[in-house]
Amino acid sequence: MEFKTDIFSQYDKKWALVCAGTMKKHNAMTISWGGMGTLWGRPVVTVYVKPCRYTYEFMNDNEYFTVSFYPEENRKALSVMGKLSGRDMDKEKEAGITPVDLGKAVTYQEAEVTILCKKIYAQDLETDKMPPEVVDRYYMTEAPHRMFIGEVVEIRQTNLT
Repeated sequence: MEFKTDIFSQYDKKWALVCAGTMKKHNAMTISWGGMGTLWGRPVVTVYVKPCRYTYEFMNDNEYFTVSFYPEENRKALSVMGKLSGRDMDKEKEAGITPVDLGKAVTYQEAEVTILCKKIYAQDLETDKMPPEVVDRYYMTEAPHRMFIGEVVEIRQTNLT
């Protein structure tokens, strides 16, 4: 498995989708926070999801999730996936992206890279351990994110130009 990228800009500048569930029932959302590294001798991906997001229940209820990255021409689709809720509508259709079954999880046909992860750890972030300015900016009206760490099982690279 190999994925060469600038990990400090991959999430923040390019964005990504995190998706959990099966083809029968899944949900994805745009993320701009995350990390890649090594934990317990395993390659891992870390993502953060707030309890108010529909994707949160899918992340909790499923053993696998995907993180997928897209070319710039999909920026509008990722914006739609981040603003609309799958609770209320078919946001994939609205975004114009096509789900693809990976067996253990779902990704999208338009992805350049998809990382399939097996969830190995989850923990809620605690505001009393954060800098006050972070709490003021991100957590005054909503509960903090839950951190999900997934062991990288597979990396698929597609749609590369």
